[in-house]
Amino acid sequence: MNILLGAHTSIAGGPGKAIDRALSIGATAMQIFVKNNMQWFATPFSDAELREFSEHPRRKELKAVFGHSGYMINLGATNADFHAKSLRALKEELTRADQLGLPFLVLHPGAHMGEGVEAGLAKIAGSLDAVLKALPKVKTRVALETTAGQGSSLGHTFEQLRLLFDHSAYPERLCVCIDTAHLFAAGYDISTETGARETFRRFDKIVGAERLAAIHCNDSKTALGSRVDRHEHIGKGKIGLAAFRHIMRARRFAAVPKVLETPKGKDMAEDVENMALLRSLLD
Repeated sequence: MNILLGAHTSIAGGPGKAIDRALSIGATAMQIFVKNNMQWFATPFSDAELREFSEHPRRKELKAVFGHSGYMINLGATNADFHAKSLRALKEELTRADQLGLPFLVLHPGAHMGEGVEAGLAKIAGSLDAVLKALPKVKTRVALETTAGQGSSLGHTFEQLRLLFDHSAYPERLCVCIDTAHLFAAGYDISTETGARETFRRFDKIVGAERLAAIHCNDSKTALGSRVDRHEHIGKGKIGLAAFRHIMRARRFAAVPKVLETPKGKDMAEDVENMALLRSLLD
């Protein structure tokens, strides 16, 4: 139970309800959306909602809780209106995450929409600077998520993530969330223990081990290097168990929260099964 392991959990009915759901499956870590992930904006949290979350009698049983931003945000957007909405949405989501006391908010860096990798990365870096500059008192960091590289999505190589840190005016307010399914689809072969070790060594060298804040433990429905983002249950996809065995056993990941983003129903039974399998890899 000391392992920081859990799942993405619904906040339907209020953020406090997510705590109940996570604890019901034996989670010690939890990721949540801070609003409806398919809407640009949301009404502010009520004082009652914030109290229900922060003063939940079992809140401390969850050793790690963090947020994930909405999927509509694209800091590399070329459409002016879409880009403006993305900036506003990220500001609001960071503010909401900060109100909940979350240490970081996971964000897909963005897509260049045909403008090219260099231009896209420059726009994303500038957008992050603009958002963070506007929120000097917000403590919640932005965790840039590794992507599969689908379409024109950026952040699918460690070098691209490093460039975002290097071009940031606020690198201390950024960190990284590694998604195993995305890594594999992007071309990093973690299907063997040797491959997993080498991939994380490359991450340490290029991005920095100290910048790893969370891991999304997802198997992949798609093949190595497919650049297609499709999550599968642990051990039932193309990655297999070797990568997850390494992640669960390596001491370097002991303090890094690991959460599932695999398909599930309302009763979260699939999360229970996946978590049990991940824990069994410790034996």
